[in-house]
Amino acid sequence: MTTLSTPQEKAELLEKAAVQGRSLWDDARARLMRNRAAVTSMVILGTLVLLATIGQLLWVHDYDTIYRDRVWIAPTLENWHLLGTDAQGRDMVARILVGLGVSLMVGIVATFVSLVIGVTWGATAGFIGGKVDQAMMRFVDILYSLPFIFFVIILMVTFGRNIVLIFVAIGAVEWLTMARIVRGQTIALKGMEFVEAAHAAGVSRTKIIQRHIIPNVLGPVVVYVTLMIPVVILAESFLSFLGLGVQEPLTSLGRLISAGAQDMEPAPWTLIGPAVTMMVTLFCLNFIGDGLRDAIDPKDR
Repeated sequence: MTTLSTPQEKAELLEKAAVQGRSLWDDARARLMRNRAAVTSMVILGTLVLLATIGQLLWVHDYDTIYRDRVWIAPTLENWHLLGTDAQGRDMVARILVGLGVSLMVGIVATFVSLVIGVTWGATAGFIGGKVDQAMMRFVDILYSLPFIFFVIILMVTFGRNIVLIFVAIGAVEWLTMARIVRGQTIALKGMEFVEAAHAAGVSRTKIIQRHIIPNVLGPVVVYVTLMIPVVILAESFLSFLGLGVQEPLTSLGRLISAGAQDMEPAPWTLIGPAVTMMVTLFCLNFIGDGLRDAIDPKDR
């Protein structure tokens, strides 16, 4: 019987046993928690989400209240205009809080729409294969060839302009890349032993996709989702910059940046506040996405 001569050997053995006893998700969570940039970003992003959720309820000014005697006031403690006012005398803190909430909502909802469509489409095409796969992916290629802004304009002209349509329009375009990623993962998985065993047991294709394929592609999908939300937020900002985004008096970070760019010379604070808020939000989302990618990547285990 082998004995451990030193406390260091005992500690190493216990650490190895603990690592071997952890599941993939436990190990990924531990690796993510060791990533300081990702953890710091999660704390900052959580604070921003909290401010976007309840900040407007606690702030002294409403986002749509117009003070005609306070146009383009620089940041000041007087009257609690901490980030100044815009060209119509509206408080910038209140506007940024609402804009942050709308931008995050667009990012999350549109990403969820693309997640549902993309995962279902890609898993079905990759698992069935053959002519069905070719037809489904050729349809994806056709949609890829359409300019994004052209597709959004068609939807808005057809169904009218409202914030819900913005969610659907952006999500209806961004699912294409998701479908390709999931299809590639599905093709790699459908030859695995557990899928063959499900086939032999008489499980239907639909059940195999739902119970075996989709759960096993969630790792790359989760990482891609965190990286897609910034892309969707920027897409909405681009639409707002062109006047196709949310409409007044509601606002978003993209619309605030668009208005601030026009007033940059007389009132630079109307651009700086929204721009810094968007920059911090996008940095946090990208750091979290990078941390998840490094934590889930099996080559780093």
